[in-house]
Amino acid sequence: MAVTIVKQPEAGYGSDESGLVWGYRFSSDQSPEPVDCDHALHYLSAMPSQPTAGSGFVWLHFSLSNAASERWMRQHLQLPDAFYELLRESVGSTRLEMEHEHDALVAVIHDVLFNATFDSTSVSTLTLSMQQHLVVTARLRPLRSVDRLRTEIRQGHNLFSSAELLAHLLLDQAAVLVDIVHRTTARVDAIEDSLLADRITATRGELGSLRRTLVRLQRLLSPETPALFRLLNRPPGWLSAHDVEDLRQAAEEFSVTVADSAALSERLKLLQEELAASVGEHINRSLFILTLVTVLALPINMVAGLLGMNVGGIPLAQHSQGFLIVVSCLSVVTGVLAYFFLVKRRY
Repeated sequence: MAVTIVKQPEAGYGSDESGLVWGYRFSSDQSPEPVDCDHALHYLSAMPSQPTAGSGFVWLHFSLSNAASERWMRQHLQLPDAFYELLRESVGSTRLEMEHEHDALVAVIHDVLFNATFDSTSVSTLTLSMQQHLVVTARLRPLRSVDRLRTEIRQGHNLFSSAELLAHLLLDQAAVLVDIVHRTTARVDAIEDSLLADRITATRGELGSLRRTLVRLQRLLSPETPALFRLLNRPPGWLSAHDVEDLRQAAEEFSVTVADSAALSERLKLLQEELAASVGEHINRSLFILTLVTVLALPINMVAGLLGMNVGGIPLAQHSQGFLIVVSCLSVVTGVLAYFFLVKRRY
C-alpha cells in the first residue's frame, strides 16, 4: 500500500532562513545584482568607511512574519535603535526622521496591500532604514509599491543612490493612491449621473464606505509629505543635490495626489447630502400620496360606518333615491377635499 507524504510548507514562507525576501546590489557601472545575506555582508564589509557617491549601495528587504528577521538584523547590521522600535508599532501615522548617531534616515511608510481589491482596512506598514550604502526595509505583508519597484528592478532599471530608491518608493506609492482615487472617481461619477437623472442607484452606505476609505488614507498618508519636506530643509550630508531634487519632486507629486483625494472626499460628502435630500424628497412624496388617499377616503369610511350600524332612524333608509343622494354628497365632499389638497397646496 503506497503512502503519500505531504510536504509541509516552510514556516518562513516567502523568505529565506534569515527572513530575507530579496536583496539587490546597485552600482553605477553594472545592472542590479540579486544577492543573499552572505553576499550582502561581503559587499558591505568591502565598502570603504566613507563611501563615495558612485560606490553603490545594497537593498535588503525582510519579512516580519519570519521571526528570524529581527534577530539576523541585530546580529549582522548596524541599524538605529529607532528602526527596531518602529518594527513593533502598529499602523499609525507616518514618520520620517534623521538618526544622527548612525547618520541614517528612519521612516515608516504606509501603503495598500498587494491584492486585487481595496478597502479601508487593507493598509500595511513598511519600515525603512536608509544610509548611504545600505537600505533595509521590513514589512509584515506584501505591498503594492514595493512589489512594483522590484518588478522594475528585475526588468533592468538601475538605481544610483539609496535616496533614489526612496524617491521611487514614494512615486510608486503615489501611483497606487492615484489608481485608488481614479477608481473611486469613476464610481462617484456614475453615482452623480444617476442622481442628476433622478435614478438612485447607490446607497448612503456605499458612499460612506468610499468616503471612509479616502479619509483613512488621508489620515495615514498626508503626514508623509510635511515630514519629507522638513527633512529636505536640512538634508543629511551624504544626499547629493540631485537626490534632494528627486525627493522634493516625489514629495510634491505625492502632495498633489493627497490633495486630490481630499477634494474627492469633499465631493463624496456633498453627494451624501444630495442623496439624503433626494431620498427625503421621495419619502415626503410617498407620505403625501398616502395622506391624500387617507383623507379622500375618510368621508366614505365615516358614512359607511354610520350606515352600517343596523339601528333604527338611519336617514334616507326608505327613500327611493337615498343611495344616489348619499353618493352625491360624498362626491362633493371628496371633491372639495381634493381641491384643497391638490390646488390650494401649490400656493
